[in-house]
Amino acid sequence: MELRPFAPPHASAVAGWPTSAEEVLMWCGGHEFPLSVRTLSGWHEDDDVRPHVLVEGDTPVAYGELWFDAEENEVELARLIVAPGMRGEGLGRQLVAGLLARAVEAGYDDVFLRVHPDNDRALGCYLGAGFVPVDPALAESWNAVQPVPYTWLRNARATTPDAPRGLTD
Repeated sequence: MELRPFAPPHASAVAGWPTSAEEVLMWCGGHEFPLSVRTLSGWHEDDDVRPHVLVEGDTPVAYGELWFDAEENEVELARLIVAPGMRGEGLGRQLVAGLLARAVEAGYDDVFLRVHPDNDRALGCYLGAGFVPVDPALAESWNAVQPVPYTWLRNARATTPDAPRGLTD
């Protein structure tokens, strides 16, 4: 497995990975199903968003974004998803480890992510990848402007020993 920057040819595969409207909501908070390539590509217009794909050979098997916030000196891992046929094989943790390594390489140690409150599978993945819940008061303040009360997590370790190969490319 190798983590690579997202490229436009990956868009149609990634946009097709959510298998239901509920899954789109859990993944990205959206209501569009099926998700269009145009919507997914629009996410990348912000200069602070860096999309990546985890690939096996040349085939994308997982997708995630880094949202850099230089003003707050932090990064959020966002919109993480694994291809339907590849779920349950540990690729989510590999994706998280790879994205975390990229964030640390860019000079950010404060790394967060949020999970839809009904997405138990993703929450288990992120906890298993070394993230821990933020202080409840902080989560409450961040959720004040959110559409749902997300579970907010913070990176609990400074190194990423289980990151997939190719992370320094």
